[in-house]
Amino acid sequence: MNKLKTANLYRSELIPVSGKLVERYNKCLIKLGFTETKLKTFSIDGVGWSPEIAEEKNDLNYLNNGEANPHGILISPQQKGKPVYLPFHTFDKDIMKQVFKIYGEQIKDITRDSALCLDFDQGIDAFYEPLDVLRYSKLQVHFHLIDNLKSVQQEQLELIEVFNRGNNFIDESIHKKLLDSAKAYGDLRHRNLNLPPLEYQTNSFYTRAFGGVYVLRDFISPIVVFEDEKWHKEGIKDTNYDVLIYHIKQPELMDKLRDHMIIECHLEDVVKTKRYDRIKKFEMAQLLKETQHPIKDILTDSILTKSYLNKLNIEDRKRLMSVERYLEKLEVSNQFKRADVVDDALFEALHKPHSSLEAAHQDLIWQLLVNVAPKDVLFWYWYDKPAFYKVFETWDESFKDWVIEVISNNIE
Repeated sequence: MNKLKTANLYRSELIPVSGKLVERYNKCLIKLGFTETKLKTFSIDGVGWSPEIAEEKNDLNYLNNGEANPHGILISPQQKGKPVYLPFHTFDKDIMKQVFKIYGEQIKDITRDSALCLDFDQGIDAFYEPLDVLRYSKLQVHFHLIDNLKSVQQEQLELIEVFNRGNNFIDESIHKKLLDSAKAYGDLRHRNLNLPPLEYQTNSFYTRAFGGVYVLRDFISPIVVFEDEKWHKEGIKDTNYDVLIYHIKQPELMDKLRDHMIIECHLEDVVKTKRYDRIKKFEMAQLLKETQHPIKDILTDSILTKSYLNKLNIEDRKRLMSVERYLEKLEVSNQFKRADVVDDALFEALHKPHSSLEAAHQDLIWQLLVNVAPKDVLFWYWYDKPAFYKVFETWDESFKDWVIEVISNNIE
């Protein structure tokens, strides 16, 4: 990952944690029912997830009490606006934006000397069957302070009331209680520690529960897409819900998404785009075996690109150039069928969310399309960083350089 880190493309916006903040973070872990971290320094994202602690505990989902109960930790106002690097649901980022929009000032105040535990409660104690994810509806975010700060605040207010009663102002024992409490927790009299639960209405979403599930329920009919074959087989046994169920690799899925106007592909338009160029170069790189030139040079130098294209065997060359070949054939005759000329995998990779979809749905469908056909390195990086990081490590060093250049040029 060193190349990605150097290019600021690998978790570059994490917040460093050390000293007192570690102590507060551990108090949150204990309050949520987890074990403390032994690390003295680590980093966190916008929801409080730490890659170092995940590695220490050998558990990416260490902030979850089961797949139905994710949590968050806020120990710094700097977490506002920071990325959520490993969201358990696609709506986690929106929830955190809402949390800071509504309670930004309270969070800033509280995290001066305390911390907040977040409980994302969708009213489900545990998942038992894959289609339990359909029970997601309204989700509430509950806030819990460490050190029982709200109770301590109430105790301080009650002590002050006693202090102001009669001649109690001369009672040294009350003086001591007030001073001890103030030294331990600060003066809480005028602190706003009241954060009522926030409500969030879910619609279509992706969850990493059950190996990864897409729930599309804002279209013609509800569609559930499983990434894990085992859970897909379990899901189709459930007859309690009137939904369409697919595995992400089923060819019928793309047909259904097109029929429901969730995705679209117009080859005449897409062939003119930078995205098409990225996908075709990615495909070409996968076909190159032993080369005399660095792969980055082959993909960026038009002369070398043509040279190595002609070195491919005829079948690979036809597949790589199948879109152009099909469009050229159509200019001569409309009798040609797309399926007879264009490579199926390449055709799938060229789809996009239907233009009629709202922005939030477009992002979700982009992620789904990236998972169906991961061939555009830029969108792969944008929409599924964990999978991208994993496969990045397996690539040729020169190809990594090309990928980094592509991504960097599109995020500046």
